[in-house]
Parts: sequence; C-alpha cells; structure tokens
Amino acid sequence: MKLIIKIISIVTLAAVLLTSCESKKPEIPTKATENKEVVKEIAENNNPEKGENVPNNKVCMVNDAYMGKEQIEVSFEGKMYYGCCNMCKEKIPKDKSVRYATDPHSLKKISKADAYIVVIGNNNEVAYFENEENYQKFLKESN
Repeated sequence: MKLIIKIISIVTLAAVLLTSCESKKPEIPTKATENKEVVKEIAENNNPEKGENVPNNKVCMVNDAYMGKEQIEVSFEGKMYYGCCNMCKEKIPKDKSVRYATDPHSLKKISKADAYIVVIGNNNEVAYFENEENYQKFLKESN
C-alpha cells in the first residue's frame, strides 16, 4: 500500500510538471525567451545524474525542475523559494501549492524551501525530501 502511495506521489509530481507556468502560454520571441533558451542550454550541458542532490537555488520550484543555473529568489514568510521567470516569481507568494511538496518517503507535506532536492527524471525533474535520511530510506525501500 505504501508503494502505491509513493507511485501516486511521483505521478502527481509529473502532472504538476506538465501544468507548469512555462507551458501555459505560447512563446513570443522576447529577451525572456532568449534567456530561457540559455537556461535550457546550460541545463542540457550540466545535467546532474538521476538521484543526485541539487542546490535549491538552481531549481525552479514552480516547474519542479533543475535548471542548471541560479534562479530568481522569492522570499516569502521568512523562507527563500526560487523560480525561473517573472510568472513564477508572482505565483510563489500567491499559490500555496507551489511552495509545498510531499516527501515521497514519509508522505509528509514539506516546504520546498527547506527540502533536500533530488533529480528524479530524464528531463531534470526533481523530488523534494524532508532530509537526506528520508531520501536514503526511500531508495532502500524502492529496491
């Protein structure tokens, strides 16, 4: 039963990635679009391995993806969150759901700002753990 809940958590994470802010509007050639291409290129050339812990400040916490370079800082209620664009910067304080994730091991709701973040997908998708110990336990139970 716990494995099913973990699988559902990961599927939910993937669904969030598909509905992120970057996929909701058509691309219009602008300076921001050019910057996103640079970020994409950096991420492609600096891909961490699956299972690798990545710095919080290099993760877009709205898209739940490792971006390969420092992201825009968004301070909210004494915690630091990160986003990749102005839309993310505006969304973080307004939408509680983008500030929290479910630890796949403990199934506890945690702040992304405090999380131990690990790359889990081929396209730099990330998962948020309460701490490294929970991540290690998750790995042992998954094998």
